Amino acid sequence: MSQIIVIGGGAAGFFAAITCAQTYPYTRVTLIEAGKYPLSKVKISGGGRCNVTHACFDPHQLVQYYPRGSKALRGAFSRFQPQDTVAWYADRGVQLKTEADGRMFPTTDDSETIVRCLLDAAAAAGVKIWTGEAVAEICPQQPSGWTVALKSGQILTADRVLLATGSNPSAHRWAQQLGHPISTPVPSLFTFNIPDPRLANLAGVSVKAATVKLATTGKTPLTQTGALLVTHWGMSGPAVLKLSAWGARSLAEARYSIPLTIDWLPDYSIDKLRELMVAVKSQLPQKTIHNSCPVPIPHRLWESLTSYIGIQPTDRWAGLANKTLDRSIQELKRGEYQIAGKGVFKEEFVTCGGVDLKSVNFQTMESKLCPGLYFAGEILDIDGVTGGFNFQSAWTTGYLAGLAMGI
Repeated sequence: MSQIIVIGGGAAGFFAAITCAQTYPYTRVTLIEAGKYPLSKVKISGGGRCNVTHACFDPHQLVQYYPRGSKALRGAFSRFQPQDTVAWYADRGVQLKTEADGRMFPTTDDSETIVRCLLDAAAAAGVKIWTGEAVAEICPQQPSGWTVALKSGQILTADRVLLATGSNPSAHRWAQQLGHPISTPVPSLFTFNIPDPRLANLAGVSVKAATVKLATTGKTPLTQTGALLVTHWGMSGPAVLKLSAWGARSLAEARYSIPLTIDWLPDYSIDKLRELMVAVKSQLPQKTIHNSCPVPIPHRLWESLTSYIGIQPTDRWAGLANKTLDRSIQELKRGEYQIAGKGVFKEEFVTCGGVDLKSVNFQTMESKLCPGLYFAGEILDIDGVTGGFNFQSAWTTGYLAGLAMGI
């Protein structure tokens, strides 16, 4: 009977353990989790609702949501993609629903539904789950097999081992000692800390679409367009989170101190905006500028930006000088803000970096360097933008590893 050890009790580890145990009933699958409770990240994700996956069922389109790992995942998604995730949960009595932005959640809106489903499936498949057991070391044996040393002093043996340990530094060290290159882990999917007077009193203000751009030295500027939210500490919202994902490495290299350019009106060209404001000046000369916002942004934002460039509450359109009009257009289309650090994104934390993908066979998720060693989930140098994509890569890589480990 083959002995399989899965290290890591998160989404990828559970999915791999369940898949292996169900597919190969004569294997003995043991899942080891250092924490007291498995699936803790699943439980808190999506604000406690669990954004299981995303309703994007074309693998070629799906990979475009991964700043790192898209090429390696293309083939993997042809074998297990969001449609398969939906079917997997449906077969176990859990229905998923799709929200307007494509995110998929359990119809219960409760992450406990997903946690319970995975725990029940693991139990039904015969997976043995050890919690509160930290692994100290893994070592390959000759001619084959592995030993797994626990910090408690116990030594386990296995024919195959899966590392599904997320961004755990110890697991990166084990992989590196076994010859796998590691891309230095840095945060991804975070908000921006921007102490700026233009934003000081605007917490809660949002725009449906803005374009945000990072000025990265010597490289093509990184740009994202989407909803933007002003917070007490700076900026959040889909546009910022996506930008933080695609720019994770550049932001880390700049120590999170880098200029950010915001176009609050991406649907308006500079010429169109100038034409509009000249028309308002002609048609509403006696109206105060603060009280008559001519563009589709929140009034509080308009007041803040116009005050910043020196327009007083009593100033009227008739007295708007061309120089001031030019400055207002500059603020609306090319306002520059200084990022001073990462904000706090409470719902989930994703890491850019991990085991180099060239050292892994994505047909099986087995190491190309160490036979019998497998990887799945966030330990790999794979990360997606927000919206269920990181869980999907965990389900997919876990599933493929689970299928291969029992053979």
